[in-house]
Amino acid sequence: MVGHHFGKVLDGELLAQEVGRGSMAIGELLRDEDGGDRIGKPDLRSHDTPTDLTIAHPATIRPSGLASSASRSPPFRNVRGSRPLSGAVVSNGGEHLSKDPNLYELLVGSITDYAIFMLDSAGRVTSWNPGAQRFKGYAEAEILGQHFSRFYTDGDQASGLPERALALARDEGRFETEGWRVRKDGGKFWAHVVIDPIRDRAGELVGYAKITRDLNERRRSAETLAESEERFRLLVEGIADYAIYMLDPKGHISSWNAGAQRFKGYAAEEVLGQHFSRFYTPEDRQADLPSKVLATAEREGRFESEGWRVRKDGSQFWAHVVVDPIRDPTGRLIGFAKITRDLSERKEAEEKLRHTQELFRLLVQGVTDYAIYLLDTQGNIVSWNAGAERIKGYRAHEIIGHHFSRFYAQEDSAAGAPMGALATALREGKFEREGPRRRKDGSSFWAHVVIDPIYDAEGKHIGFAKITRDVTERRRSEEALAEARNRLLQSQKLESVGQLTGGIAHDFNNLLTAILGSLDILKRRLPADPKFLKPLENAMAGALRGAGLTQRLLAFARKQDLEIVAVDVVETVRGMASLLQSSVGSHIVIETRFPIHLDPVRTDGNQLELAILNLALNARDAMPDGGKIVIGATEEALADPNTQDLSAGDYVRIFVTDTGSGMDSETLARAVEPFYTTKGVGRGTGLGLPMVHGVAAQSGGRLRLKSVKGEGSTAEIWLPRDTSGRASRPHGGMDRQAEVSPTTKALIVLVVDDDPLVLRNTTVALEDAGHEPIESSSGQAALDMLEARPEVDIVVTDYLMPGMNGLQLAARMRAQRPDLPILIVSAYGDLSSSDLKLPKLQKPFTQHELLQAISATLNDADRDGSNVHVLRRRP
Repeated sequence: MVGHHFGKVLDGELLAQEVGRGSMAIGELLRDEDGGDRIGKPDLRSHDTPTDLTIAHPATIRPSGLASSASRSPPFRNVRGSRPLSGAVVSNGGEHLSKDPNLYELLVGSITDYAIFMLDSAGRVTSWNPGAQRFKGYAEAEILGQHFSRFYTDGDQASGLPERALALARDEGRFETEGWRVRKDGGKFWAHVVIDPIRDRAGELVGYAKITRDLNERRRSAETLAESEERFRLLVEGIADYAIYMLDPKGHISSWNAGAQRFKGYAAEEVLGQHFSRFYTPEDRQADLPSKVLATAEREGRFESEGWRVRKDGSQFWAHVVVDPIRDPTGRLIGFAKITRDLSERKEAEEKLRHTQELFRLLVQGVTDYAIYLLDTQGNIVSWNAGAERIKGYRAHEIIGHHFSRFYAQEDSAAGAPMGALATALREGKFEREGPRRRKDGSSFWAHVVIDPIYDAEGKHIGFAKITRDVTERRRSEEALAEARNRLLQSQKLESVGQLTGGIAHDFNNLLTAILGSLDILKRRLPADPKFLKPLENAMAGALRGAGLTQRLLAFARKQDLEIVAVDVVETVRGMASLLQSSVGSHIVIETRFPIHLDPVRTDGNQLELAILNLALNARDAMPDGGKIVIGATEEALADPNTQDLSAGDYVRIFVTDTGSGMDSETLARAVEPFYTTKGVGRGTGLGLPMVHGVAAQSGGRLRLKSVKGEGSTAEIWLPRDTSGRASRPHGGMDRQAEVSPTTKALIVLVVDDDPLVLRNTTVALEDAGHEPIESSSGQAALDMLEARPEVDIVVTDYLMPGMNGLQLAARMRAQRPDLPILIVSAYGDLSSSDLKLPKLQKPFTQHELLQAISATLNDADRDGSNVHVLRRRP
């Protein structure tokens, strides 16, 4: 309910006068920022009245008593029990909107988007409306008589802000600000506050009118907008393929991005403030083209063109230019946005195309590179040109009148291919194919054939125009290109194998470390009996051979042709589950979604595995902080041959979806371009997606990419379904810089490894040598243990661990103890980049190798990493 007036007699006229005089706040509450009515009920406007409502001049406001009603409680209660406030009449231009004396009562009592309440001269709350209760959280009975400073933060109260606000309102006639306010539950909200003093007829201050609005949403929107603008600025500044910059209204450059510097050759400090006409040729400047560009953009809302532009060094390039006017909210022109793209390569390609078209015109006029001749409606030859004679080998008198089917191979003629071509041309308006054709001498050549139906002026079909070109050389070039593509795919496979072996090597070498270490300890403890030692040594030799295998995997890659067979997708993914998980890392969850029944696909099984692995690795790279990869498949039937750039037929859609960073439209458009990558220098070749695209296309399918920036990506491999029902699945010592004798001193060794087998093996080896090992299964636990046991002599830690890897752990430990000896144990030959240069022991290792590495680490006098021990097993 609307609250009550003060202890002093204050009627509706004084309230309306003060609110109306101070800020017209009540009238403002009736409108939102767009001028719309904010009050749902009661409707204070007549149908004949404008939307804007204003408080009437005080002379039109008359006090009156409130009519009693059993259906509602009095909206204003006096703290001291004096009579209720009267209403006030709201008018517009002198016309009364309502003669209801309780108008202000109804008005304030209806508002829930604003807290409207009164304070006495000391700042105590004397009235309370529904908006105040909704924003502040206090019921009327809880807050009346309380000081309004409770709505301020502790810091504002301590600084005396509530008292200063009343003083400013009293002395200056109004106080308005924005800031944090506190609700009953302790929560904060950003508020817009207006305080107006209320005086009686004699001018004496009797209290204050206070209006508060919750601006949390607006503040969040403003912050979101600021963040969006900053991201957009960084995006524009980071784009190198487009010159994006701004001009002031007169054409002077006011911003400059990396693409502009790359295209134009000017650094920002060289060109800011200069007129953009310097990028035009002298002829264009002479014709005043720059001014016309800006005038067109301002007049028509956009200018777009292509033409020659000039770089700093004087060279020219062909550019596509878009200029858009920039206007402020009032429509005033404040500058121009200019986007330029270097289209020199496209221009060159267009010139080549025009050249080809000119050659075709010359061909039609009589060159001999094309066989151009006419057929009657039955396919008999009725004309013959020099190109036809050269390509086919027949003179005109030898061939005219004969059927054109003689140029086809015998099996194609028997299958009805010649008449089928004519029927297709007649039905679809054109027939175009490539295939083998025969010359007069019986030799074959690869031909590109186009057949068009010919009609007379009345529309009657009178024959066919046939153009044949010998494209044997082009086919040889395509075959050479296919060979190059195969080499490209092989290169991609090598990269993928190198990536996946990292994950394999870690898990496999952990197992080998436990096996080899345990066998080594067992060999030392068993008696020297050949019946024990020979099997033991044989087992150790097998473990060492496994260690060598993991090293050879890093260089392994086998070239193979694409073998299209029926492949079971579900079994393929299931069979590579461990490989996928180890390749993407433990910070990423892999989920599979397959239907109960899924037909096999027609493709090369090995290449499909490689394609799925590539997509999973791309998904991993898009989720450096972890996430989820979903791999699944569905059966699809396409009736429209143009759908998804695929022929009509039955397909299996294999999809790999991630929750990563996604791609913007420009990156998505270029994602399958060879050598295009966003992973940074040295992190990717840009051949992964092109490889997947090539495998899908060669299998009769297609790769489709879907992505939204910030919302992840989905890669879909569409492959033809195979309904045959037959499916298949793709089928020790140490090298050191110096030999170091193991230390005989008993050491306290902190051993860190997340694999319990390796951890226990290392501990047993150290205990057997007389040292005191301390076990820790994570980086954080090791830090805690080092703090609890400062007497630790050396730390032996695994490299690849979840949460904190060995190098990160070493950096944290060195921050506590700069002189602490640390030995890194890993299956990798090259660790991640780090300023720390630490000794490294390669897995798997024996007890002797472990003790040698510890001694070498302790004896290393150069702790800044200039003398690094890398301990490897001899092949």
